[in-house]
Amino acid sequence: MKYTITGDNLQFVNVQLEDGETFQSNSGAMRYMTGNMTMEAKMKGGLFAGLKRSLSGSTMFLMNYASHGGSGVVGFGGSAPGKVLDVDVGKGSWMVQNTGYLCSENTVNVEMAFQKKLGNMFFGGEGLILQRLSGKGMAFIAACGDLNVIDLKPGEVYKVSSSNAVAWEETVKYDISATGGFKTALFGGEGLFLTTLTGPGKIVIQSMTLADLAQSLIPFLPTQSSN
Repeated sequence: MKYTITGDNLQFVNVQLEDGETFQSNSGAMRYMTGNMTMEAKMKGGLFAGLKRSLSGSTMFLMNYASHGGSGVVGFGGSAPGKVLDVDVGKGSWMVQNTGYLCSENTVNVEMAFQKKLGNMFFGGEGLILQRLSGKGMAFIAACGDLNVIDLKPGEVYKVSSSNAVAWEETVKYDISATGGFKTALFGGEGLFLTTLTGPGKIVIQSMTLADLAQSLIPFLPTQSSN
């Protein structure tokens, strides 16, 4: 399997498959494919695994792709302006915000993972459930905005606006901490809590969330005028 990531803020993942190679994606992620590619919906892992995937923000059925009669190409894209990041799950599992998973090699498992602590459930910004990517092979994460990838040293701490924490390696410890005093929480615009990420391991932060993008467009949307 060979791949490229092209584009700026509406990126493609372009995957080249040879005979016998397979690939998978969320339903609706495919943007184009060559004529010798086939696509088939499969409920990987059975009904229970499919239900858990759907609860995590992925899709119950994963689309499977295969090439026939030589090299074939299939392209994938995210659902909002943003970036795509490639991660090698074979080097370690990743925790990803719900809706983060885009596509991967078939040897990658997409599972549901619960937030670890009660505070994360109510104040984490991404809700109760995360996605866990495990197994081996390359996986691709899509998120709104630009992405900043930081490799934390052991014990190094970053405090991130919870909705902007896209993904982190499973070696990273994560928790929820207060933003500060009453005035900071009330007027700082970050809410009451931040996600605290402690190394070692890589973390991924997005510059803008889909909710931020929607909020910024509200003043420019047409409104009904009263007669």
